[in-house]
Amino acid sequence: MTIENFFAKATTDIITQNLLGHELLYQSPKGVVGGLIVEAESYMGIKDSAAHSFQGRRSPSNEALYGPAGTIYIYSIYGHYMFDIATQAAGEPQGILIRALQPTQGEKIMEQNRHLNGYNLTNGPGKLMAALGINSFALNQQLLSQSPLSVSPQRKKEPRRIIAAPRVNVSAGAWQNRPLRFYVAGNPYVSGTAKRSWELSTWGWLN
Repeated sequence: MTIENFFAKATTDIITQNLLGHELLYQSPKGVVGGLIVEAESYMGIKDSAAHSFQGRRSPSNEALYGPAGTIYIYSIYGHYMFDIATQAAGEPQGILIRALQPTQGEKIMEQNRHLNGYNLTNGPGKLMAALGINSFALNQQLLSQSPLSVSPQRKKEPRRIIAAPRVNVSAGAWQNRPLRFYVAGNPYVSGTAKRSWELSTWGWLN
């Protein structure tokens, strides 16, 4: 199964939950870097008041969302780059924002890229992009299967429990409090979680 087929198989919220535990890797100029996806948000397209494609908005900046499943959508907020993946058939602009990674490969490179270490290395969407060393729109609109970014078609680890919560920084609109952010319960790399909720013996995985 190709990664594009993985994204085209279900509704975006289900795909987001199923994506937790998959490995995101980047063949960077410094070496392979990446980690397990532990937190991600669903954006449900033209009906979703928080989505970039709400009410059919379409522009050169969000065109990647209208591409086929597996298209990379990179955008910037306040100078921080974000990584989104289109999830549905071409013309159906839904996507998943990758919010946090648990490092598995190239951790030393990522620490050098961010000049720090520890759980703050990749516990946020801008942080993980900086750690990977992606600081441009060069990969925007590329298919994952044809780019130096990849997502494993199968899970590398199985979450013990997945939590659904409201998305971050969605402050207005009818979809403000929809539980469309999904994360691995107990994983210390999930953004904004209290230390008392961390499960440091398993990091929230069954295997």
